[in-house]
Amino acid sequence: VGHCHPDIVKAAHEQNQLLNTNSRYLHDNLVDYAERLSKTLPEKLCVFYFLNSGSEANDLALRLARQYTKHEDVIVLDHAYHGHLTSLIDISPYKFRNLEGQKEWVHVAPVPDTYRGLYREDHEDSGTAYANEVKSIIEQAHKRGRKIAAFIVESLPSVGGQIIPPAGYFQKVAEHVHKAGGIFIADEIQVGFGRVGKCFWAFQLQGEDFMPDIVTMGKPIGNGHPIACVATTKEIAEAFAATGVEYFNTFGGNPVSCAIGLAVLDVIEKEHLQAHATEV
Repeated sequence: VGHCHPDIVKAAHEQNQLLNTNSRYLHDNLVDYAERLSKTLPEKLCVFYFLNSGSEANDLALRLARQYTKHEDVIVLDHAYHGHLTSLIDISPYKFRNLEGQKEWVHVAPVPDTYRGLYREDHEDSGTAYANEVKSIIEQAHKRGRKIAAFIVESLPSVGGQIIPPAGYFQKVAEHVHKAGGIFIADEIQVGFGRVGKCFWAFQLQGEDFMPDIVTMGKPIGNGHPIACVATTKEIAEAFAATGVEYFNTFGGNPVSCAIGLAVLDVIEKEHLQAHATEV
């Protein structure tokens, strides 16, 4: 929302002057913020985990997926980048190709690029064709005794080249992934919060009939302040909680971060930034 936006600076300053506790303690800011975020998402995405960075968010998304599905393998897009933790370097072809290479539990699907990719604008149904590539990867993995935990994708691949996936691609991929017992993770860390203009979340560009199982957020969420979020369904959250190993993050969801997050949402709304992004 702009460098040193006065509303954000004020919200941070006012909350900073009050007692700051870690997230073991209840605070209205956390609940208020989760409620505000929930209004921007499909109703089923109603459980929120707050963290400090997009990398933490994607790492937690993988943990949630694996706990829920009891599977290990992950499908990613070529050229993808999902963060700087070891777990995320492993699923980022953009990084691992220059490091230790591809792990056996990682499967790389072609970028659904209708400009330079396998199936282009002149293809009769590029969305289905690219989704079938994912289906083929799943079939090959099953032949080797592998099981898919998740398909993770930036809702609009950014490091991979600012690619807008063809219509219907996410729906068809989700169908194949769900059939294989996996879940669909939409990484909105670079492209969320109205940046795509027409919609608040980039995955919504695929249509109202599409809903990811997990959405991860970072970067613009705090206008430069370290805050991130994972939104998911009750079913996935309950499977995660059933282990008895609670998720705890000392600074995730602290009152200052949540005050800033709320202020960012206020500014986006007040200054019509989504409409501005559409126009630009």
